[in-house]
Amino acid sequence: MQNKGAILTFALLLAAVCLYQLTFTWKAQQIEKHAKEYAKGDPTLEYSYLDSISGEVVYNFLGLKKFTYKDVKELEINLGLDLKGGMNVTLEVSVADVIRALSNYSNDSTFNAALKRATELQRNSTQDFVTLFGQAFKEIDPNAQLAAIFNTLELKERVKFNSTNDEVLAVIRKETDAAIDNSFNVLRTRIDRFGVAQPNIQQLQTRGRILVELPGIDNPERVRKLLQGTAMLEFWETYENQEVYPYLLQANQRLREIASSAAATDTTAASQTAETAETAAADSSATAQSLLDELKSEAQKDSTGLDLENLENFRKEFPLFAVLQPSTDQSGNLFPGPIVGTAAAKDTAKVNEFLAKEQIRNLFPRNMLFRWTANSIDKGGNYFRLLALKATTRDGKAPLTGDVITDARQDYDQFGGRPEVAMAMNSEGAKTWARMTKENIGKSIAIVLDGYVRSFPTVQNEITGGRSSITGLESVEEATDLANILKSGKMPAPARIMQEEIVGPSLGKEAIASGMYSFVIAFFLVLGYMLFFYSRKAGLAANLALLANLFFLFGILASLGAVLTLPGIAGIVLTMGMAVDANVLIFERVQDEINAGKNLRLAITDGFKNAYSAIIDGQVTTILTGIVLYIFGSGPIKGFATTLIIGILTSLFTAIFITRMIFEWQLKHNKKITFTAKITANWMRNTRIKFLGNRRIAYFISGTLLTISLISFAVRGFNLGVDFQGGRTYTVRFDHEVKVGDVQKSLETVFGSAPEVKTFGSNDQVRITTKYKVEDMSDNVDNEVEQLLYKGLTDGGLLKSVTYDDFVSKYRMSSQKVGPTISDDIKRDAVIAVFFALVIIFLYILVRFSNWQYGLGGVLSLAHDAIVTLGIFSLFHGILPFSLEIDQAFIAAILTVIGYSINDTVIVFDRIREYLKIYPKRDIGATMDHAMNSTLRRTLNTSLTTWVVLLAIFLFGGASIRGFTFALLIGIGIGTYSSLFVATPIVYDVYRRTQKKAAKAE
Repeated sequence: MQNKGAILTFALLLAAVCLYQLTFTWKAQQIEKHAKEYAKGDPTLEYSYLDSISGEVVYNFLGLKKFTYKDVKELEINLGLDLKGGMNVTLEVSVADVIRALSNYSNDSTFNAALKRATELQRNSTQDFVTLFGQAFKEIDPNAQLAAIFNTLELKERVKFNSTNDEVLAVIRKETDAAIDNSFNVLRTRIDRFGVAQPNIQQLQTRGRILVELPGIDNPERVRKLLQGTAMLEFWETYENQEVYPYLLQANQRLREIASSAAATDTTAASQTAETAETAAADSSATAQSLLDELKSEAQKDSTGLDLENLENFRKEFPLFAVLQPSTDQSGNLFPGPIVGTAAAKDTAKVNEFLAKEQIRNLFPRNMLFRWTANSIDKGGNYFRLLALKATTRDGKAPLTGDVITDARQDYDQFGGRPEVAMAMNSEGAKTWARMTKENIGKSIAIVLDGYVRSFPTVQNEITGGRSSITGLESVEEATDLANILKSGKMPAPARIMQEEIVGPSLGKEAIASGMYSFVIAFFLVLGYMLFFYSRKAGLAANLALLANLFFLFGILASLGAVLTLPGIAGIVLTMGMAVDANVLIFERVQDEINAGKNLRLAITDGFKNAYSAIIDGQVTTILTGIVLYIFGSGPIKGFATTLIIGILTSLFTAIFITRMIFEWQLKHNKKITFTAKITANWMRNTRIKFLGNRRIAYFISGTLLTISLISFAVRGFNLGVDFQGGRTYTVRFDHEVKVGDVQKSLETVFGSAPEVKTFGSNDQVRITTKYKVEDMSDNVDNEVEQLLYKGLTDGGLLKSVTYDDFVSKYRMSSQKVGPTISDDIKRDAVIAVFFALVIIFLYILVRFSNWQYGLGGVLSLAHDAIVTLGIFSLFHGILPFSLEIDQAFIAAILTVIGYSINDTVIVFDRIREYLKIYPKRDIGATMDHAMNSTLRRTLNTSLTTWVVLLAIFLFGGASIRGFTFALLIGIGIGTYSSLFVATPIVYDVYRRTQKKAAKAE
């Protein structure tokens, strides 16, 4: 074995990296176990505990690097929402609304017709909305000019009367992109403040769509309001730090009194008016400096090692300043500006709680408000600043809001070329802005978005005319973000929920349990099978390689930050079955070499060498389909593709190199190695099956299956999931067994028509599907439908003494909503994915075998597998006692079957190619039969191990993936059949026909 040292070094380094990455998962679980013990079943207390240590160092790796709990959580293996519960939402920013706003809501008939037409075209197109709008506008009136519509007051500097349509579309695209980016940033900020562990938010490939994943959510109604609300942009005057500090001093004193004795609380002082508070603040100014000195003194003691007792005394003496550090320098002098303090992220809630107390609130002037900065002062996101805002209007609202902004863009100043933001306001806003800037020269104006301060520039002079610049920005990125934030006020671009999926926490726990149960069973089945079939020697080597494969697989998943989903666990289990394939190929080739009379060392060397081609060809085709699945899949399906691709790569490494190193070590120590058990030594060896001679029988069987499938397509159709037809699906569990008819009858009255109801798993659980108001995009429609579902089940007597909150958290196990636009996209992507998979496989086989007949035979056999699998789902839906829906998971199964089936087929083709070179004068039919017989043992072995592990998932993996694994079971069975009885016979017949035509032509 060449380069053994390099391979061993690489394996050890990879193992070290995987071990390092997996330690974070172990540490996170250890901390969370301690949190559960501390909380004693109280989820709020558990979350508070974990939140309080998020910025604290909890892991010191070998004394080399320290990690906070937040760092550890980011580096652990992430679980998908289907395993830990939560909410998955796809939102879409209405680009049509943005374009309508840019036109100042033009009434032009061509313009409005083009918007309507572009919306229709978007359903079946992959192009962005602006491009479709431009095409529709030209289609409706080729001579119409967009400049006449978009030459508005806000856009007149960029859109002239003589601007071409392409130039105007470029401006529109830039503006809509800014609106989408801003919506994304607004959503990200809201989610970061929502208090969810490991949230995920990302922009999808389709422009304007945003994916949000929120683990552990138990209040979807609140989330919908949070995600769909329009951004609130406000401009506030501010207090100076020196003005606010005396009030904070009084607040600290009052909190100390409240904490020491509730009975001694001065109720008259608690109702003190703001004017009295101001007088008291002036009287206490003399003591303010002494307190600052004391705080500084305590801080110095703390830095030199303040013991816990003194620290506790400090907290009792200064309850407010223990969580809010006043804005001072090292000498204890107050900083100028509106920042009144800094607090750790974990303490901001406590500061809010203190300042919201009625006794404390009454100490401050009525027009004083406190707001936190949106951005932290450190890169780790651990510390935030608190600002004091001044309400100057009678109603206490912001004097200026974002709707007065007409334009905002990132620019550069005239002098040093430093980034700034140029901002313009309408006439009404300009008047208010002039007054605000005139009265606040030398002070700050706070720009607040969704209740958090995004910027607080200092006013240099009075600004008239509504045009101003915000300077002092650190980077172009900061300036761009601020410009987008300012523009959010004039852009009516709320994000609407187009697709939604909710998984209850109890269902997530059940999914983990069932997934791990099936994983363990499948794992031991594979280990046992290899020991049984390939003897204790070779079988043990394969099992050690399999253990190394799983270790590397989980380590790489953790390193890449990949998400482990329930289909992902299925992918790992499937990988175990497929990982054995490489070992089976090698062991069979080694045994062939031994049977040919070679000694053990030479047989192992030649066996590995002769197996490489088939292994690589077979696994590459499967990887290609996995890549297609990753590109076109989403959510859990993408998790399945990720584990499948990584699993195949790690199985290649372990089967080819780790197994070889084990054998090298055994040979070095003169160990006896056997590659087959006595009981299985002659099983399927030296067979003489005439596959080609019986191909007409196979054609008849396949033709019959295809005909039945096509008839079923036409007569019975498919049970399309909401992924493909749009709608809402709810999985509801009851305290007792229910009848499907009773559930339908109960819901017919509230939905207007009977929904589709099916038993899902056990008889006390049903899946309800309805299209009720699925096209309604209003803010509260999802909550309304959920409440109607609860009302129908309650009025029908199926739920007794169950509150709505209990229903949402305990009885509604999961829900899914797919809008019609999203479902159209999913269908299109599914077709494209299958088409691309077939084309890529055809091209790969064409290149590798330099013969188009092989590619044609392979692709036609794959089409055969897909159609027959579809036919079984069409024929038996509603008959078998589990779901046979055609959804994204089914498409993932079809693509996996395609990858697996072509793996089998390519290995047969590879042996045919080898034998054609060895026996060039032999009849091609006899050579093909010989090749198929020689690979039959390997084909059935691999199929059997894969089928066994899939059967374990099917039986023990839970109801949610039973249809998915059933498709894999059927598909792999059909795929094994077609690789022997369809693919090669087609190649043979096409080759003979081509030869006959060539002979006639000559």
